[in-house]
Amino acid sequence: MLLMSVLTGTFRVKNAAFVNPEDLPKQEMEMKSDPQVERVRRAHLNDMENILPFLTIGLLYVLTNPNKVIASNLYRVAATARIIHTVVYALYPIRQPARAICFFTCYLIEIYMAIMCIIRFW
Repeated sequence: MLLMSVLTGTFRVKNAAFVNPEDLPKQEMEMKSDPQVERVRRAHLNDMENILPFLTIGLLYVLTNPNKVIASNLYRVAATARIIHTVVYALYPIRQPARAICFFTCYLIEIYMAIMCIIRFW
């Protein structure tokens, strides 16, 4: 997620797509939006909407003292799915179902972890 901010800034400078007048390098330049910058911004927003809840549920899941092999593999698969999702969304757009597969992989892991938390804490 931290790299997405840098990536957004890089694409803004590269494409001269500044949305605030104070960000313009020269006063005579005009503010504009760029589709590539907007795609990276949407990918960053998607990361924030999905990674933060995953980390919260993941923390609760770890507190249930799960099997270490299962827990570590769930984290590995989820992290890999989110990284691939971000890459195929922001950097190298690929037609669906690439993003959907990555999204639902992580989502199903979150559901599993949440169910295990409910079972163990209930």
